[in-house]
Amino acid sequence: MKPFVELDGVGLSYGGASGIKALERTSMGIGKGEFAAVVGPSGCGKSSLMKLVTGLMPPTSGTISVAGHAVSGPLKIVGMAFQNPTLLPWRPLLSNVMLPLEIVQPHRARLRRHRAEYVERARRLLDTVGLAEFETKFPWMLSGGMQQRANLCRSLIHDPELLMLDEPFGALDAFTREELWGVLQEVWMEKRFTCILVTHDLREAAFLADTIYVMSARPGTVVSTHKVDLPRPRTVESTFEPRFVDLVHTVRNEIAHVRNEAKASGTPSAKAKVA
Repeated sequence: MKPFVELDGVGLSYGGASGIKALERTSMGIGKGEFAAVVGPSGCGKSSLMKLVTGLMPPTSGTISVAGHAVSGPLKIVGMAFQNPTLLPWRPLLSNVMLPLEIVQPHRARLRRHRAEYVERARRLLDTVGLAEFETKFPWMLSGGMQQRANLCRSLIHDPELLMLDEPFGALDAFTREELWGVLQEVWMEKRFTCILVTHDLREAAFLADTIYVMSARPGTVVSTHKVDLPRPRTVESTFEPRFVDLVHTVRNEIAHVRNEAKASGTPSAKAKVA
């Protein structure tokens, strides 16, 4: 079966062919309903990968397809969430969650006549993440973890077939982060959308993903792929199991190896981020 998201030999250079290479010969295939995580050293092009898959920028080389169609511009079937929740401070939580419905078709055309239906959908999502009683509160009245829960709801309100997550829990404390892993896993297991998570947290990748893609230092390319053979639902206790710990150590060692190779070859430091 053809992958739902497929990258074939994808390259990306900022500033033209002679500019900075962010990605080179990157290939991966992600099945429909699969949860994939992309990890690697800083500056390896993980965030650039997100921009390419969602059609926010074209590749310099190679091809990208989503749902069987070549990506040639911004996709309507995508939901996105980032490290910064970016909730609008003047809108209550329920209104913030419903914002994509005012933008994305066909929901935009249906919103006025079917508002009650969409409000109910938003309330169900807020209830799923434990925020039902906060729908009238403004973002500045909520903790960082609560804002990120609402951000997740907003990214899912229009029922996207593909969810793209760029370090969504990176700014949170360890306990809140682990709690939200469970929330995201629960929502994904219920809805089974295809998901691509970009993260520096290897435990997060192992907890959430079906497949982990490890990228090299810049220019980034996929150097290894790991199937996560751990039963679901996973819990915090799962992170202490030998199979989980071994997987995290294996991936960490691979990233350390590509970082050391980059240093030995004189590749510009991964700290000089372009993605």
